[in-house]
Amino acid sequence: MSTNIETLPFDLSPSRMDVVRLVQVTDSHIFADPEGRLLGLNTRESFEAVCDRVSREEWRPDALLATGDLSQDASAESYKYLADRLLDMAIPSFWVAGNHDNPDAMEMYLSNSKVSAAKHLFIGRWQIILLDSSAAGKVHGELAQSELDFLEKALSRYKDKHSLVVLHHQPVKVGSQWLDDIGLKNHQAFTKIINKHKNVKAVLWGHIHQEFQKTIDGVNWIASPSSCVQFKPGSSDFSADTKAPGYRYFNLYSDGRIESVVHRIDNIEFTVDYSIKGY
Repeated sequence: MSTNIETLPFDLSPSRMDVVRLVQVTDSHIFADPEGRLLGLNTRESFEAVCDRVSREEWRPDALLATGDLSQDASAESYKYLADRLLDMAIPSFWVAGNHDNPDAMEMYLSNSKVSAAKHLFIGRWQIILLDSSAAGKVHGELAQSELDFLEKALSRYKDKHSLVVLHHQPVKVGSQWLDDIGLKNHQAFTKIINKHKNVKAVLWGHIHQEFQKTIDGVNWIASPSSCVQFKPGSSDFSADTKAPGYRYFNLYSDGRIESVVHRIDNIEFTVDYSIKGY
C-alpha cells in the first residue's frame, strides 16, 4: 500500500491554535480471541486500560496515532475490535502497519467516523506524515520507494509546516542488538531525506516496546512503550521488561517545539511470563 502525494491532506482543527495535543498508542498485539495473551499477558485488557487512561487525560488529545503491530494475528476480528474501541474513545485516530499487521485488512476494517486510513495530516502549524514500513513476511521494516517519494514530496511541498514523521520500525539504533537487527533496513535512504529537510522536528515509531528519545541535529527521535508487554532496554537477546504498559502524550507547539511524557498504567497488576524467550 502506497500513499499518493496528490491526495489532499486530511485537515484537523486543533482545540488551541498554539499547541497540538497528540497521543501515541503502539504495539497492542490484539488477537482474534478475546483471551489471547502475549507472554502470558491478556493484550485486550492492557489495551483497554491504556485507552481508559487516555480518555481521562486532563487535556483531551486532538488526535491519536496508533503506530503498528496493532494486531498479533492480523485477523479481521482483531481489527474490528480495535476500530470499535477507538470509536468509543471519540478521538480522531490514524494508524500505520507493523510487521504483525496486514495493511490490506487494516484498510478494510480500521475505518469509521473516528478512525481513518489517511496518511497525511494537517493540524495547526504541523503536518503529520505516516509511512508504511511493513514488509510482507518479514519482521524487519523497509520503506518502498513510493513511501520515500511521498515523504520527500510532502516535506518539499509544505516547507512552511513543522513536520512529524511516523512509522513502525525504528530508523536508528536503540542499543538492543536483537531489536537493532530487525529495525528499518533502508534507514540510510530514510535518514538522508530527514536530514535534508529542516522542517522535520521529530520522527516517531513503535516496534521496540520501550521508551527512547534522542535529539540529533535538532530532530527528536522518539519511541514509546507498548500498550502490552515491554522489552528490556540494552539487551543483546530477547528479554521482557518488568515495566507497566504505557503510551506517550505530546504537545506540539506552533513554534516547532515538542514536549512529550510517557504515562504508564502502574495502578493495575498485569501478569507476564518472563520465562518465555520470544514472541
